Amino acid sequence: MGDGRLTAIAPSIVTQRLVLRAHRVEDHPACAALWGNNEVTRFIGGVPKSSQEAWFRILQYTGSWQLIGYGLWAICDRESGILIGEGGFSDFRRGIVALEGAPEIGWAFAQQAWGSGIASEAVSAMVAWVDVNLIASETRCLISDGNAASVKVATRNGYVACADLPDEARVFRRLRQAH
Repeated sequence: MGDGRLTAIAPSIVTQRLVLRAHRVEDHPACAALWGNNEVTRFIGGVPKSSQEAWFRILQYTGSWQLIGYGLWAICDRESGILIGEGGFSDFRRGIVALEGAPEIGWAFAQQAWGSGIASEAVSAMVAWVDVNLIASETRCLISDGNAASVKVATRNGYVACADLPDEARVFRRLRQAH
């Protein structure tokens, strides 16, 4: 701790095929590749991110855990340790009324993870964590209308459409499950 760094407080979660963990400095190249991919960002803002923007995301995620007690995880293949995605909860303060008042879940995965059930496995672990660890009565997510894969992941994990937005997106909500 003498190097001036704060200890990350994101808990690690291990699933059958994944490890969800705090982001690390060495994740930057993989995160830059993820967010720099046209297909990954097609439904998430529509524009690939620069290496600097990916770095700022890592800083944002770390700060989120420390400031509000939840955030996004680096999602890694359990066997290889390779970062294949990011996901978790945040308070993005988008100015969208239908998202206000609840943590917002989000996820993004590298193309090699698509169609394998990895996203559903990760989101299942994330919502199980939030149900036990946050007081929030519900969580919400924002999904572009054309993103059928993310709608499928969301609905598999208990999210239900609750608001259509004028920019061809929909807000989904999931009530906290008692454990």
